[in-house]
Amino acid sequence: MLACRFVGVFPLANTFFMSQVRVRFAPSPTGFFHIGSARTALFNWLYARHTGGKFILRIEDTDKERNSEAFLQVIMDSMRWLGMDWDEGPEVGGAFGPYFQSQRTELYQTKLKELAAKGRAYEKDGAWWLRLEGARTAAYDDHLKKDYEKVDAAPMVLHDMVRGQVARVEDRDFVIFRSNGEPVFHFVNVVDDIEMKITHVIRGEDHLSNTSKHLELFKAFGVEPPKYAHIPLILKTDGPGKMSKRDKGALIEEYQQRRYLPSAVRNYLCLLGWTPADGKEVLPIDEIVRQFEISAVHQSNARFDERKMSHVNAQTLRNLPAAEFAALARPILLETKVIDAAISDARLTEVLGIVQEKVISLEHLPEFMGFFFTADFKKDEGAKANLTKKGGDPVARVRELLPALEAAEWTEPALEAAFAAVGAAHERKPTDYFAPARFAISGQGGGAHLLGVLRVLGRDTTLARLKAFIA
Repeated sequence: MLACRFVGVFPLANTFFMSQVRVRFAPSPTGFFHIGSARTALFNWLYARHTGGKFILRIEDTDKERNSEAFLQVIMDSMRWLGMDWDEGPEVGGAFGPYFQSQRTELYQTKLKELAAKGRAYEKDGAWWLRLEGARTAAYDDHLKKDYEKVDAAPMVLHDMVRGQVARVEDRDFVIFRSNGEPVFHFVNVVDDIEMKITHVIRGEDHLSNTSKHLELFKAFGVEPPKYAHIPLILKTDGPGKMSKRDKGALIEEYQQRRYLPSAVRNYLCLLGWTPADGKEVLPIDEIVRQFEISAVHQSNARFDERKMSHVNAQTLRNLPAAEFAALARPILLETKVIDAAISDARLTEVLGIVQEKVISLEHLPEFMGFFFTADFKKDEGAKANLTKKGGDPVARVRELLPALEAAEWTEPALEAAFAAVGAAHERKPTDYFAPARFAISGQGGGAHLLGVLRVLGRDTTLARLKAFIA
């Protein structure tokens, strides 16, 4: 990988060289955890784990009016829910703390004095400005307005690990400390990256416009900048524009509440701007870590697709070991009173073994399998309407089927033969009896393989429900 390159050479008075990758995620605790922030954190985490480096969590909490301890907890809880641990930061510690910007005020004052002593910072109108070398544009604001072309502002050429060669020009001095004494984002961002020895900055493409200011600050401090990777934006599902916190599906908290698998959400986030080399989309995290390369991140923006996330979630559910699936399902079914504590592990595992291949979300598990445990199940009116639309009388079909099932052994092959015999006797396909039978015993129009459902539901319960449907 090439380092950032500049037009012109400047002395590196405090250059650091580290073999170990150090990346950081620096959220502001001013709101819930946005899916774009989660994807940025994840790409940093993946790169650190892929390279054997360090992942640092740093909190940008200088906005005193909007900061919230509750939002900070949401961010950290959501990161842990997604399986992202950090090597340094809040609740973990580390050699380069404190990891809250609000606790680093003295350091920022010291670094401001350093720039002032070099003649690279000056005070004007109560604020502190960074003086650009060569252009000195703050002293020539009027001149700039009259004759922009004569300003000596050489471009900086950044080799971005995602976007390639990017030329940026910062053509006038800019504020680094406000008149109220507070440092601006650009200043604290660069100072913290220097002091925490960050080697790679992986952040959203919307920060690309800030890069020229950050490079000027690194140059002013005489420090080689980290390598940059500006990852694509996440666009809303429909229409143009970046996905905002107001858009449906934009907050990680929503998926926690809807009982999505954290591994599935994490898996889908990986696909927003990156494609595994083998083309597979549902992968264990160890395999994603092994394959993840920043150079493979797309330049084009990613479009959020909740249906695809739902698909990844369903595939992940179906691939879970039976014991793990049961451990996730039991508390949900207990909470929704689908089962009680008397249900044995063996019985629950038997039922889950039938439905696991079809269930799309733990959120829908109670309604999907509740009929196994109670006769007081909800009937899908849409499924009932479809039965009559397809022609024939569903009650008549069940009446034709009942004697054959009463005489059958209760195994799947025997049940299949019974359906075939009834179909042949009435010059119908065996599957013509599937939908009426399913609705009669479950109130649903779809679900797990019917013969397996009948077997697990049991002979007595099945026949009783068929008779009740006829009645």
